[in-house]
Amino acid sequence: MRLAADGVLLLDKPEGYSSTQALARSKRALAAPKAGHTGTLDPFATGLLPLAFGEATKFSRFLIESTKSYRATLKLGVESSTGDTEGELSAPVHVNVDLATIDEVLARFRGVQQQVPPMHSALHVGGKRLYQLAREGIEVHREPRQVEVIALARDQLEGDCLFVSVTCSKGTYIRTLAADIGRALGCGAYLTALRRTAVGPFCVSAAVPLEHLQQEGPELARARLLPVDVLVGSLRRCDVPPELALRFRQGQVIDWTEAAGGSEWGVWDAGGVFLGVGKAELPGRLAPLRLMAANALQAP
Repeated sequence: MRLAADGVLLLDKPEGYSSTQALARSKRALAAPKAGHTGTLDPFATGLLPLAFGEATKFSRFLIESTKSYRATLKLGVESSTGDTEGELSAPVHVNVDLATIDEVLARFRGVQQQVPPMHSALHVGGKRLYQLAREGIEVHREPRQVEVIALARDQLEGDCLFVSVTCSKGTYIRTLAADIGRALGCGAYLTALRRTAVGPFCVSAAVPLEHLQQEGPELARARLLPVDVLVGSLRRCDVPPELALRFRQGQVIDWTEAAGGSEWGVWDAGGVFLGVGKAELPGRLAPLRLMAANALQAP
């Protein structure tokens, strides 16, 4: 029996692949017609890249909005035009910082802050991505965006290489953070390695390397898929009786007294089958927002 390609794959992306390239190779490995990633990783970065297949693509935004964790390596005493290994490097300067100074500087970058997106990023401006403009030698104004660095700690310092662990909100550019830390230390810095270790509740230790995935064949690769409802673990859950389950699946608004106005809920039937996500546009009334296709409903 051929396994359906509906679910979430935790991929350990190798260096040298863009997120789009890793996704394309994973789709071929699973022989899957429809898939999407849940947030990009730069080609030089490695680590956790959750991929949504089939019906899971309908709910990927809940993971896109999750916090991310990284291990980053900063080269002190040098700056890069792109903030990472892809750019032109400045002349090195002498590094004279101690651990106490590093820890004090890192503490400044914890919390909610404004961050200017780098020119070498995938954001759109005037119909073009910023990195395309940067390659043409064009620099444009970028509005700062609010991000949050939830945790930032020194792991070790080896010579001029500073290793740090970061947990942050979506939209945080670690390249920019590295450059800002370098400037605050007075010596400059750029990112020489980056590994994403967690996305929301998922850890890279549970991910499959792309090379292994490609060697397994479609059946074994599809067997790695987590159920679609792992994407909505952050939502409140409601288990509805059969009559409400049928109405909800048919796109009808259902009564759910606990639903506060504006809240979103994951909806399951009495047998534990995930039906989709509803939103309480009015208090106590839950309207279908995204529904699982009838032929893709997954029993627990």
